[in-house]
Amino acid sequence: MNIKELRQERLKWMEWKNIAPLREVLSSLEDGSWSVELGDAVTVSGNAPKNVEEVARVMMPWRKGPFKLFDVYIDSEWRSNIKYNLLRKHFNLKDKRVADIGCNNGYYLFRMQEDKPKSLVGFDPSPLYKTQFDFINHFVKSSIVYELLGVEHLEFYEEKFDTIFCLGVLYHRSDPVGMLKSLYKGLDKEGEVILDTFYIEGEEELCLCPESSYSKIPNIYFVPTIKALKNWCLRAGFDSFEVLESSKTESSEQRKTSWIEGQSLEDFLDPNDSSKTVEGYPAPARVYVKLIKEKR
Repeated sequence: MNIKELRQERLKWMEWKNIAPLREVLSSLEDGSWSVELGDAVTVSGNAPKNVEEVARVMMPWRKGPFKLFDVYIDSEWRSNIKYNLLRKHFNLKDKRVADIGCNNGYYLFRMQEDKPKSLVGFDPSPLYKTQFDFINHFVKSSIVYELLGVEHLEFYEEKFDTIFCLGVLYHRSDPVGMLKSLYKGLDKEGEVILDTFYIEGEEELCLCPESSYSKIPNIYFVPTIKALKNWCLRAGFDSFEVLESSKTESSEQRKTSWIEGQSLEDFLDPNDSSKTVEGYPAPARVYVKLIKEKR
């Protein structure tokens, strides 16, 4: 696989009829120098260019965040700071080569700068999310690299990584073990993966296989027990599997705001029993794990 050719091909996605107007508006923003604070909200302050909110609004929906750009607060659907803060004590990225698979608009990558890693690379094949990232980075001016690539390209990428984050991607893949193998191959001779995925309770090595959707999401293929997830990871080649945290998704973390379009968590759960999805499955809960690849 020729990553350079693929990269050039996918740059053409920025010319799609629904993306090109966003790129044009983005290019009209005035340049300048601003102060950046990497707190729960990635915050930019200083002399605000014109039309910041107008530009941000045309890039809706904003799934990950929050961001505060001058007096504009982008209240994203997900309060991603909750997940980041939950995981923060479990990693140290100083001087490491770091990748974030399925990075969306780069919220986690922006936050990771505080650790002073050697490099930060985001992978996400979405021209909308890439445009949102470029919008935020217009003000932050980071050296983060954003690739319009997916996890399947990781093993062919020009660089290997010390730490790979893969948050909320595994359940979208019809071949979870194959995806875990791609993560393994994306690491250098040794390294770690920080992973999260939906899980179901149970002591057996089983997984839920939704008929057509899970929480109204059609591309959810497998929701394992933690024991089943561990088996997938070991089969993919990882040497150790450590459960870091687990949590039930609550409306304090995912909810409708004026910065998204369509439905959110409250619409995905049974209105009479919030412990179940509208399809009757167990409500979304996540497990966070650390996978280690040892040097051989």
